[in-house]
Amino acid sequence: MNVLSVTSEMFPLVKTGGLADVAGALPKAMSAHNIDMRTLLPGYPIVLERLAPPTKVTDIDIFGMECRLLSSDVNGLPLLVLDAPSLYSRPGGPYVDEHGRDFSDNWRRFSAISFAAASIAEGLTGGFWKPDLVHLHDWQTALTSVYLKYTFQSRIPTVLTIHNLAFQGKFGFEELENIALPEAAFGIDCLEYYGAASFLKGGIQTADVVTTVSPTYAREIVTHDLGMGMDGVLKSNKSKLKGIVNGIDVEVWDPSRDPCLISTFGPESPERRAGNRNYLMNLFDFSGRSGPLFAVVSRLTWQKGIDLLIDAVPHLVDSGGHLIVCGEGDRALQDGLRVLTKHYPENVAVSIGYNEGLAHLIHGGADFVIQPSRFEPCGLTQLYALRYGAIPLVSRTGGLSETIIDANDAANAMETATGIQFHPVTTTELEHAIDRAFDIFGQPTLMRRLQTHAMRSDFSWKYSADRYADLFRGLVSVSPKVLPLSDPRTTRQPSLVAPSPTSSIAARVSK
Repeated sequence: MNVLSVTSEMFPLVKTGGLADVAGALPKAMSAHNIDMRTLLPGYPIVLERLAPPTKVTDIDIFGMECRLLSSDVNGLPLLVLDAPSLYSRPGGPYVDEHGRDFSDNWRRFSAISFAAASIAEGLTGGFWKPDLVHLHDWQTALTSVYLKYTFQSRIPTVLTIHNLAFQGKFGFEELENIALPEAAFGIDCLEYYGAASFLKGGIQTADVVTTVSPTYAREIVTHDLGMGMDGVLKSNKSKLKGIVNGIDVEVWDPSRDPCLISTFGPESPERRAGNRNYLMNLFDFSGRSGPLFAVVSRLTWQKGIDLLIDAVPHLVDSGGHLIVCGEGDRALQDGLRVLTKHYPENVAVSIGYNEGLAHLIHGGADFVIQPSRFEPCGLTQLYALRYGAIPLVSRTGGLSETIIDANDAANAMETATGIQFHPVTTTELEHAIDRAFDIFGQPTLMRRLQTHAMRSDFSWKYSADRYADLFRGLVSVSPKVLPLSDPRTTRQPSLVAPSPTSSIAARVSK
């Protein structure tokens, strides 16, 4: 079976978060199921620089722009890259410029990659390679299934994975010029969302199956509290909503042979973690060695509860702990963390910006990794922490609640505990969880038992890949759901040019 994975980022080429890790690891896991998964990426400069020498597959006209479709690979995984310099060759990251501001034409940049994906699915590459199914990731590529259903009237099945519902790709109708969609696609049954257009909503409405990255998150996002305004849309599509927990790449994240570590180790030799811990303590010039070393490796945002962490740091330090924070995000939160390093220079250190090597080292040396997220679709940091023997201290939400077994008396007695959970997500409860961490740290036998159980947890892609393989095969073996050919929206040839000024889209804008 051939599967086209369409994503805006992929490790090790370009990464801003967990999406990249999933997009980089899943194709490798699917190969064990005899599934040839090829990944389509935008041709960001950083991608083109790191590729093996690419070959041109074909030229493609997208919205009047001449683009090239390239073929290459990374770490043995086959790639397709949309080389469109006017869209992707610019300073900054995948989504924001060098000043941290969203690119004003993100609607066009990610419409383009979606149109390219739909074109590939419909045979653009000729005899080179053609997918049997298309797997989409988040709003940036969700428009692919809209193109397939409305522009190409295709019968190829699509799966949309929502990694984080908070990001929905919302744009005003007046922005969406010349993106090769018929007027019907902009209606309430597809893109229209509270007077604007949401790429994610369009994907949800048109994909054959919608997955999220944990079963708990799949249940949470159909509620008012965690539905981010999309709960009504998701409820109406609940029959095709599934939760499949993420895995991790156990070859990239392997403490027994990780080149980023000072001292490698495994479940049978957790004492060797001390070499990494001591290196971190010296690296950040921390005083004392008796208290636990806490760490945060995360985007620094409200969602991740970083404001609660800032409020809890005085309690952590007064109790005798140390804290390392590695990440980037909201400027106010970054500034708040920097203030703490000035107040507690011997106990708190902050490294702004994501550093892959430092992240590995922190997981290999910290005693506890804190994740006080207000919501968390799955979370990968806690899985890396488990693999590396750093005890996760997490809020009880989303995938965190599924992947961590709380060290309560019953779980400790049964020797199944792997971390600490707390709820509700408040500063007070976070401080109570920190107190529990100090108590565990003060019991070396219990601490070592938790570390050993954590490192022996299996969160590889094996189980989740089995689920995806079954899902893909089931969709390919039956005719996918499509718009009825008798539907008046599809009886005429779809327009591949901008809607006319008198169209219903323009009329909506003028209201």
